[in-house]
Amino acid sequence: MTAVHRFLKAHLIMDQRVNVKWSLHFLLFSLLFGASFGEVRYVLPEEMQRGSVIGNVARDLGLEVMELDARRARVVAEGTRQLCELDTASGNLLISQRIDREELCAQAAVCILQYQLLLEDPLQAHSLVLDIADINDNTPVFAAGEIKLDLVESTVLGRRFPLEGAHDPDLGTNSVREYKLSPNEHFALEMSSQINGNAYPELILKKALDREVQAEHVLKINGIDGGNPVRSGTASIHIRVLDANDNVPVFSQRVYKASVPENSAIGTVIAALNATDLDDGIYGEITYSFSHLSDKMGGVFEINPLSGEVRVAGSIDYEEAVTHELGVQAKDGGGQASHCKLVIDVIDVNDNEPVIEIKSASANVAEDSKPGTMVALINVYDLDTGNSGRVTCSISDNVPFNLVSEVKNYYMLVTDGILDREFQPEYNITVTATDAGSPPLSGVKVITIVVNDVNDNPPTFTHSQYDASILENQPIGTLVMKVKAEDIDDGSNAKIIYQISRDTNSEVSSFLTINSQTGELFTSRLFDYEQSVHFQIKVTGRDGGDPPLSSTCTVNVFIKDQNDNAPVVLYPVQTNGYIAEDVVPSEAPRGYLVTKVVAVDADSGHNAWLSYRLIKATRPNLFMIGLHTGEIRTVREFMEDDEPKHTVLVLVTDNGPESLSATVTVSIVIGDGLPVLNELFEFADESPDSDNLTLYLIIALAAVSSLFILLISGVFYFKLCRRGYVYRSTTATLPVFPTAYCPPSFTDLSRCGTLLKDERYDSFLTTGSWRGDFRFGSNTDTDTLKRSAAYQKSTLRRASTDRATLKVRAGASHPCYVVT
Repeated sequence: MTAVHRFLKAHLIMDQRVNVKWSLHFLLFSLLFGASFGEVRYVLPEEMQRGSVIGNVARDLGLEVMELDARRARVVAEGTRQLCELDTASGNLLISQRIDREELCAQAAVCILQYQLLLEDPLQAHSLVLDIADINDNTPVFAAGEIKLDLVESTVLGRRFPLEGAHDPDLGTNSVREYKLSPNEHFALEMSSQINGNAYPELILKKALDREVQAEHVLKINGIDGGNPVRSGTASIHIRVLDANDNVPVFSQRVYKASVPENSAIGTVIAALNATDLDDGIYGEITYSFSHLSDKMGGVFEINPLSGEVRVAGSIDYEEAVTHELGVQAKDGGGQASHCKLVIDVIDVNDNEPVIEIKSASANVAEDSKPGTMVALINVYDLDTGNSGRVTCSISDNVPFNLVSEVKNYYMLVTDGILDREFQPEYNITVTATDAGSPPLSGVKVITIVVNDVNDNPPTFTHSQYDASILENQPIGTLVMKVKAEDIDDGSNAKIIYQISRDTNSEVSSFLTINSQTGELFTSRLFDYEQSVHFQIKVTGRDGGDPPLSSTCTVNVFIKDQNDNAPVVLYPVQTNGYIAEDVVPSEAPRGYLVTKVVAVDADSGHNAWLSYRLIKATRPNLFMIGLHTGEIRTVREFMEDDEPKHTVLVLVTDNGPESLSATVTVSIVIGDGLPVLNELFEFADESPDSDNLTLYLIIALAAVSSLFILLISGVFYFKLCRRGYVYRSTTATLPVFPTAYCPPSFTDLSRCGTLLKDERYDSFLTTGSWRGDFRFGSNTDTDTLKRSAAYQKSTLRRASTDRATLKVRAGASHPCYVVT
């Protein structure tokens, strides 16, 4: 508003005839009317200094200054140069470039510049209209510094000679207002008006010319404008007095009108002007020329000096000027001339493609953005007029975006569907603007929109369940296996951190450690197959999103057995120097079963497959032992010179890669008068009962195997992990072993309690073992076991009064096992 007041003040000084009150009321009404409809009009003089304040937009539109920065307010031009800018800190509209009214609007009566004040979030547009007022910044200039006239001496008094007026680009009072002629006695100067109201000077002959008295006259003419201060231009008039040429050229029309389409080809005839002169000879020869052409029009039109045809000489652009007014002069050979006006209307054609300008664009949009989220603000306009200037805008199909227009020529590109970065991470949206011309023209612009990732996909393990195996006794830190999860999100949302799940049993979770970056699982303790053969943990993969997402997999770890346990001898029991003695009849034949060494190995499989060997005996050729049964039998019949008591040293070895062993000393006493049992004789004839026994054993073996398979299947199905019970003697020197390796027919009579059966019990039957009386777990051989037990008990009672090989000694510090 400050600029408006300054202009009004200057305007009042320049022209005292302006009605001050009416101007103020009109200006105030215009501003109020524009603001009420989202439009503010500012009137400002041209040539203001850069940085000058045009007006306070925020105050005039009723906006808060703080809103301008927050809503990214800016001023944009519609197809014109950006001559002003917005100071968002103060809300002032400032001059950013030199404003020359004559350059922008030529000699148009009203010079209007249209701008838009755009605010975002929400989108809002206000129209800013700058009315550029003229100031007196141009001096009147004559087209020719010297005007030449040839007048015959017979020219009648009062004859008028039109002169080409001075050209002043300014308007109104700032344009040429009067002309002054230097003092002389022959000529006077008067003003005349054309049809369009333009004034031009005419030279009037007041006193008859006499060539013989004065052949030449030199005058000065001044063109003076009405500005303040006054500006003027000067030209000289050189008049030659000739013999009589009493007719001037006369145009058939004082004003010619023509039209030409823009972009017409060079050489296109626009109009043909015609002037006649009644004189003959040189005085009747007419030459046509433009009386004044601006710099812009100088290369656009040309006139044939002889025929008067006006042709196109350059590019004609409707968008630069709609109408051209040209002054044409016809001069005869005597120097007399007349003038006419040629008005050329330019016809608009559809020669401008619609222009697409991205006023605001966000190159990224989150994939979880709601439909209707604005992505870009687009301004579309066409420099053509009429149908050629009406523009429709569209975007490519099959994209989840849409165009919404709430302000003329402005479109918002908004989301119109669900975005999924994993399906399509980027969109190249083609915006097409098409006008309604014939033929229609189109403008195209591609907007690239990148879909930003959000954490909407949890990690996924390659397997829901992993199985791994590891040998027992491996050092801490041994790699067990590697789990892997994948996340189809991007960036930190796809970075996976691995950890042991909290759902895992607190004790089991300490068995392994995990590399949080790679998913590698390492041991954090030593594993003992004899304590645990299987455990299960859960691993969680969590991504780096906010909030994070996770998934879980199950890892089954199976402990593989190593040969780390030496065989343990169960029978005969030997502690603190006590060795149980076995009694054999002196009449025992060759192959008679003396006793059986019973040993177990806490390992499993081949590591628990035991072999028995005699490494030392009182008589080397008297006894032998079964390689896999541990049965000690006679090699020959006893002789009279044989010692009554024998000691045999047995080596028990397992079948591991690096075998372990144990030794046991067997004490054998030869007893007289004891009966010989055929059941203990290896070479006894087999009866039909023996065949039936074999069949029963096969059936029993099949049944036990089936139950064993069902038991193992049940264990894996319910994923149970149990530790075997450890049976310990109160004597520290005795071996410790799980019940899995005790025959189910043995009973612990010590303070440890009764041995329990275990699902990890391994049964091994070797060649010839069915013939022994120490067979384990066979219900089909019950009678034989009973008979053998009864026989052993009676024999032992007769062989020794105070010692019993298989009984519990009162107060003993070690466990003793008997056959049940």
